[in-house]
Amino acid sequence: MKWGRWLLVGLALVAAYLSVWPTSIDPARWEPPPAPGFVGPYQPNARLARAEWLARGVGVGPESTAVDRLGRVHAGFSDGRIVRLSADGGRAEIVANTGGRPLGLAFDGDSNLLVADAVKGLLSISASGAQSILATREAGVQFGMVDDVDVADDGTVYFSDASSKFSLFQHRDDVFEHRPHGRLLSYDPRTKRVQRELGDLYFANGVAVSGDQSFVLVCETSMYRVTRLWRSGPRKGSRDVFIDNLPGFPDNITFSRDRGIFWLALFAPRDATVDRLMPHPWLRKVVRRLPTWVQPNPARYAFALGIDLHGRVVHNLQDPSPNSFAPITSVREHRGQLYLGSTERDAIGRVPAPEG
Repeated sequence: MKWGRWLLVGLALVAAYLSVWPTSIDPARWEPPPAPGFVGPYQPNARLARAEWLARGVGVGPESTAVDRLGRVHAGFSDGRIVRLSADGGRAEIVANTGGRPLGLAFDGDSNLLVADAVKGLLSISASGAQSILATREAGVQFGMVDDVDVADDGTVYFSDASSKFSLFQHRDDVFEHRPHGRLLSYDPRTKRVQRELGDLYFANGVAVSGDQSFVLVCETSMYRVTRLWRSGPRKGSRDVFIDNLPGFPDNITFSRDRGIFWLALFAPRDATVDRLMPHPWLRKVVRRLPTWVQPNPARYAFALGIDLHGRVVHNLQDPSPNSFAPITSVREHRGQLYLGSTERDAIGRVPAPEG
């Protein structure tokens, strides 16, 4: 019977661990809206199945891309390197190494490459490769995970800090906690001032300025929505929801000047288990104490949407196959091609942009 006693002791210890072991998260209750499902504008398809894999093996995790005036694609990899592809995609060369984790990328009007580095902060890399740190904090609050960046025509730099509480390596904690630690920030290159444009965001992710410069968008990944901040007009300074209740986790967003729409990358479809956990804070703490491989994990599913200026889905691109280029974390349109970023793949994806 000794083995039975030890079994009971073991079970008691496991139960105690799952119930009371300290955890870094303080979950808030949230009732997600019912998922829209793969119907209507989200009908399943395989339009991303034709994706090419460029620069395969050069590095892992090209989360975002930016294209310079010569048509060369730039991407930042998980080891800190920023790599530039020739216009034909055939050659790759190292531009810089930030020593951190470059995520979002954008060029300013002077051809400097702005980098949202999750570890180092907001960076600038000149055409010669010289690096400078533009910002690491706002109002005394250190950036936890600088995520994406875009530049307005007047030179204002907009960027997101996904979480002021959790770092890049704790992003899962931020989603499980579900509290608004994210910020949309701006940087004025003339005054070098950082300003908070929006606070109380739920995992602030992708950032994109509209073509007419009237508003800027920021993705709230764990709320399944994209929020809009008006830059001009009668609603200047106010916020509203641009698109809500998405069928997946919104990641980066970019504006296509070629066709006047936004391209939104969905990291993965919504997970029914995650949605069921959100109304139960205590249960989320229990699940977070489990090994990561036991916790809900995103499905590998390539997914991107084209959204017009009114928040309507006009393009729906998917690939559910096991070998798809997924997860897709960014979509950048250039000369009839869509360049796809990914935090996990060892290549940059490229697929012809849809007609229309």
